[in-house]
Amino acid sequence: MLPTVDFCGLKVTRLIIGANPFGGYSHQSKERDQEMRAFHTLDRILETWEKAAAAGINTMITNNESPNVMEAVRRYMSDQGPLQWIAQVNMRHKPSWKEAIDEVVELGCKALYFHGGLVDRAFAEKEADELSAWSAYARSLGIPVGVAAHAPQAHLWVNSLDIVDFHAVCFFNCGSLHAGKGHRFRLADVPLAVDCIQRIAKPCIAYKIMGAGRIDPRMAFEYAFEHIKPGDVVNVGMHRGDKEDIVEENAALVREILEAQGS
Repeated sequence: MLPTVDFCGLKVTRLIIGANPFGGYSHQSKERDQEMRAFHTLDRILETWEKAAAAGINTMITNNESPNVMEAVRRYMSDQGPLQWIAQVNMRHKPSWKEAIDEVVELGCKALYFHGGLVDRAFAEKEADELSAWSAYARSLGIPVGVAAHAPQAHLWVNSLDIVDFHAVCFFNCGSLHAGKGHRFRLADVPLAVDCIQRIAKPCIAYKIMGAGRIDPRMAFEYAFEHIKPGDVVNVGMHRGDKEDIVEENAALVREILEAQGS
């Protein structure tokens, strides 16, 4: 297994496999989205998780709204696959936020966090009560609860409220996409995200560390692990349509980099 940390009481490898490629969220182009969706059949998603476990990863993250991904999660959880699941929760396809939370908990997630678009909106509208209610309900079900967000200011606001257990921090402030303004990936955002992670004492998941495929993997992993806290982890989506052994290569890179850093 890759090196692990105690993440809110869970033993989590410092590399987590994400699922944006599975649902066709390339953050590159519509054509790229479609190519990813077409590639990721149920069998290929399950195979990718098998490869992740074999490569030493013990945790996966998926959203709760891509039908093909949720079908794969249901199959994987019913078959008791070895990866533990952290769910990213949105409420767009459920009658209520309680039902969205209940679904992922009943399926067996070990932790959950709320989608960055939701948290961005709560921050913009200063809806602390609503976000607190979601968090309190999810925590009452006995699992760690976190938030994603795209702007560091949103994370620092939530952190000041002290209502969640962890944060999923985006290296790029690309919330512009959810606001209908297209993709935004600026290198100037990365130091601001790192500063945010270092200012938050709670565990953090760093994501989009490669800028959705715009940055060399070795460079991205080295920078991330040099700048996040020792108890933090990274979440990376991996598209086997680009390279069949991408999962094994990423795991080997992380192992090499952490060993060189003495982690």
